[in-house]
Amino acid sequence: MGFKEYASTSTRSVHVIPRAILRLLQFTLALAVCGLYGTDIQNASHHDKGADPKWLYAVVVGGLSVVTSLIYGVPIVKSYIFFAWDAILFILWIAVFGIFGKMYIHENPEGNSGVQRMKNSVWVDLINVFLWLISAVYGAVLFFKGRSRYSQHTGQATV
Repeated sequence: MGFKEYASTSTRSVHVIPRAILRLLQFTLALAVCGLYGTDIQNASHHDKGADPKWLYAVVVGGLSVVTSLIYGVPIVKSYIFFAWDAILFILWIAVFGIFGKMYIHENPEGNSGVQRMKNSVWVDLINVFLWLISAVYGAVLFFKGRSRYSQHTGQATV
């Protein structure tokens, strides 16, 4: 194995481990959000009430994030190519944080475990915001850095 092959495999492993950790965190926290908000949706259905669209929105964003992180977690998928989807999920998570942050950050739980759970959920939403921001920025950097290595005219020759 020459230096070029060694450098490319060591560089690849430097990118694979943080990416795997990031995707695992995204998967875990998105699944947690689905569970936290899904609890209230299930409670509403047991009391013959319709599910609040805000909670449905949070679960849908969580579900999209779970599916995306699973797909991106496959080693052969070059997820940096889809950095725009990461940016869209980042914006969706900002909306979730904004909706529930406005409702629960300043709320006093006064012993109500449901309100305390929702206050905690808001902070999980915020962590999701930052995780998707990191993956969007990281993917954009890799995407545009990789594009500059090829010729402008044909895109096939390495510069």
